[in-house]
Amino acid sequence: MLEVLQSPQSILHSNYHHVSPIFRYTLDNQLLTIEQRQFYEDNGFLVIKNLVPHGLLDDCHRRFIELCEQRVPWGGITMMKDVQLRKTGVTGEKLFNKAQDWVFDEVLSNYIFLPQILDYVECFTGPNIRAMHTMLINKPPDPGFATSRHPLHQDLHYFPFRPADRIVCAWTAMERIFVDNGCLFVIPGSHKGPLLQHEYPNWENGVNKMYHGIRGCDDAPVVNLIMDKGDTVFFHPLLIHGSGMNRTQGYRKAISCHFSADEVEFIDVRGTSQESIAKEVEEISKRRGMALNFQDIWRFRSRLVRGMEQRL
Repeated sequence: MLEVLQSPQSILHSNYHHVSPIFRYTLDNQLLTIEQRQFYEDNGFLVIKNLVPHGLLDDCHRRFIELCEQRVPWGGITMMKDVQLRKTGVTGEKLFNKAQDWVFDEVLSNYIFLPQILDYVECFTGPNIRAMHTMLINKPPDPGFATSRHPLHQDLHYFPFRPADRIVCAWTAMERIFVDNGCLFVIPGSHKGPLLQHEYPNWENGVNKMYHGIRGCDDAPVVNLIMDKGDTVFFHPLLIHGSGMNRTQGYRKAISCHFSADEVEFIDVRGTSQESIAKEVEEISKRRGMALNFQDIWRFRSRLVRGMEQRL
């Protein structure tokens, strides 16, 4: 079941000049305290309270509604529908559970250029930062089929670039997020393990597109991340995490981006546990008229957001 695609240490870190001999997962910096660096080293995640201005989050919420109601063109943005809600006839904001690939949207992209976010990201990636994967998640009230949950998974499963230690996710609560509305839960320390085999779970009532999970992980002890509006969790792409059902009547919203060092290298995932997701993504891209390989799809959907501006 276990398959390590590539050791995070197997790529020479010639471009990373601030790797500490004590801390593997963060770079030397003036922002994180020693205690914060040690917490991330041990657990693979770090929550920063009230980091993102509420006004920016409100702007992103309004933009999401505009996209859902098709009052602005989608362009390259992918609007995803919940597997069960699409059968109910709901429309607008109630139909879409996710918007992703919005790096060039004039409103949502304010999140990925936010200095407060990038200052922390730089502690993990170094000064040249690329926004790789953007999402606004609109977790719907569960329709009674448990399809609003997200199985335990590792985000590196979706990424054909390395090293993993120079990738970090910033995930921000757009409102209070708690157990009943489907907060994130994590397995602390799991970022120290390998990339595991991922598959679609055998859920009786269907699974949302791309919601791959790790088999045999459902009963693992987890820590729930209770967050207030503006709180942001930074986490490693090998950290095993998921989210629960939304048992409330509201739509739980969060916004996130996976950032990487601009110097990451793209790898061939053929013959590995990532081959199935690569084929799935390539097939979707082909249906949309873009016959790109897995690596080029990720290059196409990314954007340099700090450093080396001449390459924009």
